[in-house]
Amino acid sequence: MVTFIQKHWLTITLFFLAIITAASLWPAAYLPPVPGSDKTHHFISYAALMLPTALKKPRHWFLIALFFLSFSGAIELIQPYVNRYGEWLDMLANAGGIVSGIIIARLINIFYAIPDKT
Repeated sequence: MVTFIQKHWLTITLFFLAIITAASLWPAAYLPPVPGSDKTHHFISYAALMLPTALKKPRHWFLIALFFLSFSGAIELIQPYVNRYGEWLDMLANAGGIVSGIIIARLINIFYAIPDKT
């Protein structure tokens, strides 16, 4: 599974980015009730977004992580214009998810002894 993610990391990442963008900017009269905290959803979403990139570690992967952080900030700024609420604590949860995605990928690479392809 890890090698599959590393091989298709870009497609998986773009898929997650599209889902996050649509879910974050879709105008909603009300947010549907879902289990868990809103911050938990942000955390998990951005961890899932970062994980494939962190597993593959393409050249300049750290810049990709910074882009994800900037992107999450832009989303929070845009949300009030599409009948949503922008919250800076959401961006903090997103940043935590990005860092966690990097840490989890590192642990997976250590545990499975998959060499870094930097």
